[in-house]
Amino acid sequence: MISAELLSDSTLLTGWVIYCLALCWAVIRAPWVELFSDTRRQHLLFGSVLAIFLLWLVRRDFESGLSFHFIGLTAVTLLLDWPLAILAAFLAQLGLMALGHQDASAIGMNGILLILIPVAVTETCALLVERRQPKNLFVYIFFSGFFPAALAALFCILASLGVLLVDGRYPMPPWLDDFAGYIWLVMFPEAFINGTAVTALVVFYPDWLETFNRSRYLQAPWKNP
Repeated sequence: MISAELLSDSTLLTGWVIYCLALCWAVIRAPWVELFSDTRRQHLLFGSVLAIFLLWLVRRDFESGLSFHFIGLTAVTLLLDWPLAILAAFLAQLGLMALGHQDASAIGMNGILLILIPVAVTETCALLVERRQPKNLFVYIFFSGFFPAALAALFCILASLGVLLVDGRYPMPPWLDDFAGYIWLVMFPEAFINGTAVTALVVFYPDWLETFNRSRYLQAPWKNP
């Protein structure tokens, strides 16, 4: 997460414009009829908001204005689908802002970096897996859970670094050449957290996952007569 003082006014404005358009699109595409008629989906939505909020509270704030925390949106995207995942993360952002852990002016850019990018990566991987229609359960768990989470963490780091480089307000550390080695230390725990959550949902509550085809992955093995 990036503090507002490290971003230029034009970057903050651009972030808000893009993020507001994404939020409007998510509101339009969200399954409101199913949400209001299904108590279980309402509980999943509010539970996801609370889970994201608590996960983002486990963070390390640096004096430079940067903050580090896990994302956790891969599992949420698979659980709710992308429109509700974006809205749930936005509500978590508002909670952080209320506690003083999020600058109101930087919500837009941080929303792009920490919400739109992970959700887009997860949704793309899920669509690619669904297009292949594999029958192996572990293919879904790995390529929809573990791998997208690691990839999302990588893209978030690189995109955040790119924004800081373009604005030029943040003095880059001298050890930037060794930065690639630290990326793995971020990607693996992010993949582990989301992959473990997806695995637990597949095992215990597969019906909760909006992107999980139970009839294909959990069908009984075919036997010759």
